[in-house]
Amino acid sequence: MQKAIGSDWVFKVKHNADGSIEHYKACLVAKGYSQRPSIDYNEVFAPTFCPATLHLILALAAIEDMELCSVDISAAFTNGDLDETIYMRQPEGFYQKGPNMVCRLKKSLYDFKQSARQWNIKLHAAFTEMGFKKIESDTSVYIYSNGEIKMFVPIYIDDITLASKSTPAINKIKCHDIGPTVYLLGVGIGRDHAKHLITLHQCQFILDMLERYKMSDCHPVLTPMSPGTFLSKKMGPENATEVDLMHNVPYLSAVRSLQYLATMTHPDIAYTVSYLARFNCNPGPKHWAAVKHLFRYLKGTLEYKLQYSGQAGSAVFTTYTDAAHDDCLDSGCSTGEYVTMMAGGAIGWGSKLQSIVAFSTTEAEFVSAVKAGKEITWICSILDEFGYSMI
Repeated sequence: MQKAIGSDWVFKVKHNADGSIEHYKACLVAKGYSQRPSIDYNEVFAPTFCPATLHLILALAAIEDMELCSVDISAAFTNGDLDETIYMRQPEGFYQKGPNMVCRLKKSLYDFKQSARQWNIKLHAAFTEMGFKKIESDTSVYIYSNGEIKMFVPIYIDDITLASKSTPAINKIKCHDIGPTVYLLGVGIGRDHAKHLITLHQCQFILDMLERYKMSDCHPVLTPMSPGTFLSKKMGPENATEVDLMHNVPYLSAVRSLQYLATMTHPDIAYTVSYLARFNCNPGPKHWAAVKHLFRYLKGTLEYKLQYSGQAGSAVFTTYTDAAHDDCLDSGCSTGEYVTMMAGGAIGWGSKLQSIVAFSTTEAEFVSAVKAGKEITWICSILDEFGYSMI
C-alpha cells in the first residue's frame, strides 16, 4: 500500500565568503523522515570527497598555477531519476484540483533519503560520457586527461570545482559558471597567481560561530586549551543545578561546528576538538569552560590561513606523526596525531584516541606511525592516479 509523503518549503539566505548576502533561496523539500525502507527507498549511499583530497588538489593547483572554477547545478537533486513509485501531497500554495489530489514523482526532491545517490548516478553518467574517469582512491573525484590537458574535478554532492591549467578545457565543459572559486563549502579561497599562492580561511565562519554561541565579545587567549587541563567523563553534572545549567548549554552543537572548522582549515585545533568530543554524551561545566576557552583562542586567530605556495617545491609531501601517551583519564588510551605537508601547507591531518592501551610513549608513537603510514599510502595512490610518479 502506497502512502503519500508530505512536503514543505525551506527558505535560506546564501552568503558570500565575507558574510554579504549572495541571494535568497526558496526550496521545496520532501518530508523524507516519513519514508519507509524497501518501499520508498533502497540504496542511499552517495560518495563525498575527503577534505584531504580537496587540500591536495588545491596544493597541486598552487604548484602548477591551475585555474579554479566553480560550477553551479541549479536544483541538482531534481535531476535525479526515481526508481521507486513515490506519491507526495501537493505543496502548500500550489493546489491543483483540490488539496486531496497527490503527485506521483518522476524526479527526486531535496530531503529524500535517496536524493544524493540518484543525483550522483546521473552526474556520473554525464561525466563518463564526456571522457572523465572516476579515480579509485576517492570515488567522488574525477579526472580528465588528454595529451597535455589534465583536469581534476572534486565533487561534494552538488558543489563542483574544476581545476586545470587549460582555461579552454574548463570553458568547454562548464554549464552555469559562477566564476573563479572564491568560496567553497564554507571556506574562503584566495589566489595570487604571480606568487603561485593559494590561501584558505574560514574567518566569516568563525565570526558567525562566535555570535551564535554569544562569544563575540570574548577576550582572546594564546592556546587552544588551557595548559594543565585534564578532563574526564566523571566531570559531568553533579547536582540538579548543574543539570539545569547544562540542559541549556549547546555543547554538542558547538563541538560539531568546531569539528568542521578543525577538519577544513584549522589543524591547530584538531587535538583540542577531538579531546572535547569525548564528552558529548554527558558534558559538565568544566567541559563547557574548555569549549569557551577554545572560542577565545579562535577569536585571537581569526586571520590564520592555510597557505599553499607553488614556490615551496614540487609535488612532494612530508608526513609528521606524534602521540600523547595516556592522556585519556577514563580509558588510559593515548591520542595519536599526524599531519601531512605539501606546497608549504598542511593538506591532511588527524587526531584520534587510539583503540588500545599503549604501555609506553614509544608504543603509542608506533601505533600513531602506522596510522600515518596508511595516510601516506593513500596519498601516494591519489597522486599516482593523478599522473604524478612518487618513485
